[in-house]
Amino acid sequence: MTEEDRTAGVRQWVGLAVLVLPCVLASMDMSVMFVALPSLMADLKPGSSELLWIMDAYGFLLAGLLITMGTLGDRIGRRRVLLAGAAAFGAASILAAYSTSSGTLIAARALLGIAGSTLAPSTLSLIRNMFHDAKQRATAVGVWTAGFAGGAVLGPIIGGLLLERFWWGSVFLINVPVMVLLLVLGPLLLPEYRDPRPGRFDLLGAALSILAVLGVIYGVKRLAEHGFEWGSLACCAAGLAVGAAFLHRQRVAANPMIDLALFRTRRFNVPLLIDALATFGLVGFSLFNWQFMQLVLGMGPLESALWSLPTFLVMPLGIGLATAIAPRIGKPNVIAAGLLVAAAGYAMLTLIQADSGVVYLVSGLTVVATGIGGVAAVVTDVILSAAPPQRAGTASALAETSAEFGGALGIAILGSIGTAVYRSELAAKAPDVLTSTELEAARDTLGGALDTAAALPAGTAETLRDVAFDAFAREMRIASVVSVVLMAGAAILIVTLLRTSHTRPGPEAPESTAEHNGRDQASDLDPTATSS
Repeated sequence: MTEEDRTAGVRQWVGLAVLVLPCVLASMDMSVMFVALPSLMADLKPGSSELLWIMDAYGFLLAGLLITMGTLGDRIGRRRVLLAGAAAFGAASILAAYSTSSGTLIAARALLGIAGSTLAPSTLSLIRNMFHDAKQRATAVGVWTAGFAGGAVLGPIIGGLLLERFWWGSVFLINVPVMVLLLVLGPLLLPEYRDPRPGRFDLLGAALSILAVLGVIYGVKRLAEHGFEWGSLACCAAGLAVGAAFLHRQRVAANPMIDLALFRTRRFNVPLLIDALATFGLVGFSLFNWQFMQLVLGMGPLESALWSLPTFLVMPLGIGLATAIAPRIGKPNVIAAGLLVAAAGYAMLTLIQADSGVVYLVSGLTVVATGIGGVAAVVTDVILSAAPPQRAGTASALAETSAEFGGALGIAILGSIGTAVYRSELAAKAPDVLTSTELEAARDTLGGALDTAAALPAGTAETLRDVAFDAFAREMRIASVVSVVLMAGAAILIVTLLRTSHTRPGPEAPESTAEHNGRDQASDLDPTATSS
């Protein structure tokens, strides 16, 4: 391939814009439900179990099917899978918008999750085919990363604006015109790519991968909600057991879904771990900052969403800086620097108090977002570049799945640690006049403490609120300390393991990467590396 052939033109960059749009919407659908929930509950009146599935059906199905859809795109065509998913996503959005019962909405959310699972691996793997130049590909992955992160932030804001004038179904209908645009422009601007020798699709392997991911994520989520109880642990154990069966299947199958040789190179497995750790802190800590703004500071959903805008606006800055300096100092150093910047942001939040105010909170989160933005973009590019082109869909799916696991573990572990701290603090300092029932309700959650205080005499209520706010601030400080340690540890890990991996010949690189472009592979991690 000549330099001219490797360089992307206007068509590729316009195609990138088309690819980013569905990613923004897929990410928005994860967060927009928080804003739409009150009006949706008033209209459909779901039970507690139905409400749980309305919230979770989308994320569960999306996470469980990522690997299957990524592999399917490699085999039958990435553009074909993307366009089919876009059509299904638009249709499911209409069904969700006009749902007249909780059951219909749960089914629509499940269909949205199935369709959404095609979008991330297909769009990211198409970027691998459209941008052959390493620098341009890094920039394109950065834009893709910003789109995905931006969707999560924009979801509550756009949802809040729509709900000011329209009914709750409007938050789903905004998906439809974008998916129609993708269906029109996709065949014109996006190339098709499939593995020329895919072999038979491994149906058993696909079923095992879905059950493994769903089992572990569902179990981790139950742990976050109910603490350590046997049902949650059994779900996690069952998911891990099925995962072990899936890996065995991949070793013995004639046409495996995943090339396990990829995991024998640090260029692939270390970035996957870093991706999970970065998402662990970012998603896990979101449990606290939203509650702090809405419950401690008394903001409404739209106001708190608007205050989260700075974290979105600085993320492109972190992405741009990371992609610009990576060719000069090496991607491991850039990733480590981003993790240390994030650690500095979390370190600021280790000093937060109940009266710190929104500016202090947002300042710390903005520093975190700057660092994590750069880390996410560069790590994703490293993962994508480490896989051969015919496995780009699978690599993209694994990157997204690692992020999903990281986020689920972040919510479970940081949430469990925070809950233990909050309950201990509140039990020790709550007013003595509370009854056992009132104390138990106040110890359960911060929202429970505020509801309990609302029914108490003014003086006791004010004392309980102050104690609850201080306990929650302590909960945030402990979670911040954990996040600092994780980010600093990840920075050390990336420098010690990934930076040296390009110097190790032979067994360190998987056999399948022989088809990978030599120059990209050699220069991917360190600008001083020599081409093979």
